[in-house]
Amino acid sequence: MCSSRSNALSRLQRLCSRSEKCVADIRRKLVEWNIPAHEAETLIGQLEAQGFIDEVRYAQAFVRDKSRLAHWGAVKIRAALQAKRIPAAVIAQALQEIDGQQSLDTLILLLQRKNATLKAATVAERYIKLRRFALGKGYEPATVAAAIAFLITNDE
Repeated sequence: MCSSRSNALSRLQRLCSRSEKCVADIRRKLVEWNIPAHEAETLIGQLEAQGFIDEVRYAQAFVRDKSRLAHWGAVKIRAALQAKRIPAAVIAQALQEIDGQQSLDTLILLLQRKNATLKAATVAERYIKLRRFALGKGYEPATVAAAIAFLITNDE
């Protein structure tokens, strides 16, 4: 718990300086510190005014990190940002940063790696397992179907 509002503000500024945070992350932290709701909104407003919190910047960084480092697809990224209450327009803008060809190449690489470790009796069973894996990573169903078809035709 933070003893004063200025102490809470300085702690939040340090927190936001280390990594991008969204308003939902900050609200969660303030609830954790037992800061009253009216003070929390004031603190969030100050952080936004000072440039420590920016939902657009956060969403863009989130999309870049999750697509390039965690190899998530757009569906999973969108759902994660919606869970953090990022506005739909901001999510749509941030998702435009995903390079479609690079995303497809990454998906094919992930599927090749997964395919090498699968134990499946039939091609249909292999297809189902690969599809479930790719959909779980958050890729669009049509993209998954195309990537698996490419993988299967190049495997034979």
